[in-house]
Amino acid sequence: MNASYSFQIYNNTASLPISWNDLASHNIFLSKKYLEVLEKSAPTNMLCHYIGLFKESELVGIALTQFLDSNQLESFGERDQCVKTSVRNFAFKKFASHVLFVGNNMLTGQNAFSFSEKISEPKAIKLLHKAINALKKDFKSKGKKIHITTIKDFSTKEIDMLSTEFKKGYTFSIQPNMIFKINESWETETDYIDALSKKYRDQYKRTRKKALGIEKRKMDLNDIITFEDTIYDLYYHVAKNAPFNTFFLAKNHFRVFKETLKEKFLFYGYFIDGKLIGFNTLIMNGTAMDTYFLGYDESIQREKMLYLNMLYDMIAFSINKGFKTIIFARTALEIKSSVGAKPVKMYGLITHSNALINHNIAKLFNYLEPKTDWQERNPFK
Repeated sequence: MNASYSFQIYNNTASLPISWNDLASHNIFLSKKYLEVLEKSAPTNMLCHYIGLFKESELVGIALTQFLDSNQLESFGERDQCVKTSVRNFAFKKFASHVLFVGNNMLTGQNAFSFSEKISEPKAIKLLHKAINALKKDFKSKGKKIHITTIKDFSTKEIDMLSTEFKKGYTFSIQPNMIFKINESWETETDYIDALSKKYRDQYKRTRKKALGIEKRKMDLNDIITFEDTIYDLYYHVAKNAPFNTFFLAKNHFRVFKETLKEKFLFYGYFIDGKLIGFNTLIMNGTAMDTYFLGYDESIQREKMLYLNMLYDMIAFSINKGFKTIIFARTALEIKSSVGAKPVKMYGLITHSNALINHNIAKLFNYLEPKTDWQERNPFK
């Protein structure tokens, strides 16, 4: 007798099945606790849904979707003021303002779904596709037609499997995920420094010397609350000057993160004479350390090489705590390469609801997606 399969779409974490976390044990970004963070402090233009896949009555798959309404954004990014940027922004408003992400647009990596061994991957993907179509119909019934559906950050093997079901999707690859693999023989930051070539050891020493006078402080929940306005100003300055944005964090985001994930979420502030001039955040995810959002005062960042110092601090901490990898994500590729991160190519699928646009989506995507030219570095001996 054939088993019956079904799906359920949830719009709040309180209604998730009791066994949800069993399928999220390997990835904190699919756990109930993390999804609670999104529920309480997602960007104002983001709406999350959670999908459960069932074999009979047993939960055998979980997935996250994020609906983004870019009409609510004041800016897509202000760094590149040019005609192409203006055209791109108009096109997004007109033809791509309603985007449904299968996965997490706030992170880099496969944080879209997790399946049990009790369901085959092809069967799970087919069921997930049905759930996504049902969700899109629900949005349409509420006056929110989905322009673009995208599912992202997969390996070549994974994207091939997905494309057999998402047949109308265009396979794309944008900036790589920068991943730092920690050598098993390293026990301290000194081991890392010793592995660098002379040129990059000199870069390390020069960078650390620039940081004299800066106090680095691990901040607890009360500290985050106390400095919340300054934290948001520092974050917003960096985010606003990115080449392209689809969301801006809520002001209470870091507070909620710390309240909910506690010791799994790390917040480090950088101070000069008691004034907060920068911060970075880290998330412990099994054996991987995921870097998260940061912020800084641009004038001090340049003078003190603050960003590079932050990268070295993240590496030192992750080595000391025994992590295997650091997920540096997909910005500032060259500087991350200079400390030892390697590019890992990621793929996604994108589909437009308009058949004509979808037929030409490869050209449109290549025109609208900001390109980044960079040179890969190898800092090790």
